[in-house]
Amino acid sequence: MAISDTARFVGDVPQYYDRSLGPVIFHDFAADMARLAAANGPVDVLETAAGTGIVTRKLRDGLGPQARLTATDLNAPMLDLAKSKFGADEQVSFGPADASNLPFADSAFDAIVCQFGLMFFPDKDRAHREARRILRPSGRYLFSVWDAPRYNPFPRLGLEAIERFFPGDPPQFLAFCCAEIDPIKESLIDAGFTDIRVSIRPRVAEVADPMDFARGFVFGSPLVEQLRERGGVDAESIVEELAERLAQELGHNPMRLPMQAIFYEARVA
Repeated sequence: MAISDTARFVGDVPQYYDRSLGPVIFHDFAADMARLAAANGPVDVLETAAGTGIVTRKLRDGLGPQARLTATDLNAPMLDLAKSKFGADEQVSFGPADASNLPFADSAFDAIVCQFGLMFFPDKDRAHREARRILRPSGRYLFSVWDAPRYNPFPRLGLEAIERFFPGDPPQFLAFCCAEIDPIKESLIDAGFTDIRVSIRPRVAEVADPMDFARGFVFGSPLVEQLRERGGVDAESIVEELAERLAQELGHNPMRLPMQAIFYEARVA
């Protein structure tokens, strides 16, 4: 599967993503995910859609010293940044991989972890089947998605800011939520998983620098490439508009940003 234009993280995007978005919207959820994954003491762990290694770092810190961790992503520039967070002796390997067509043998892993990646998978059913294929008996599949926009105001405010400059035709660059639980559960059951557990995890993040967060939203996603291709709008103008909208709705000094994720845990019988 080729990477679609709406899912390319190239150029400076990984740096903005990791520095400006990561501490606000990813780190706390990554810690939760790593604790869940480490609870059963897995030895061989795979991470899909690993991005810049935010979850990978938490996993490596939480897994036992005997554990072997493999981090994969479709975007090589994201993985390049992820690699820089690890020493050569930490038993972490990196490589490109499509979560819907994984290059691993059957029953190769004890656990698979994926934070906020499922929204990008064109064929989610196939991704679940692949996860089932490469997990060992009693293996665990853990992943998270964003809940509905009403619980996560930052994508809504981002879209509103963008629409001011592109009325009626805003760039479509990220699938932010995957809020319907039953279809995902049914897909997991069809793929052969059992003991499916779902948890709703709200958070409120303090944002000390709304302008930096807004810059991460614009420059830390494929949006910035689409803006450059379209022309006519300075990306910094969207950053300023978004920062103003964030402050108006969520306050400042510091800004308090509500978020909500849905965590899934499924097991192979």
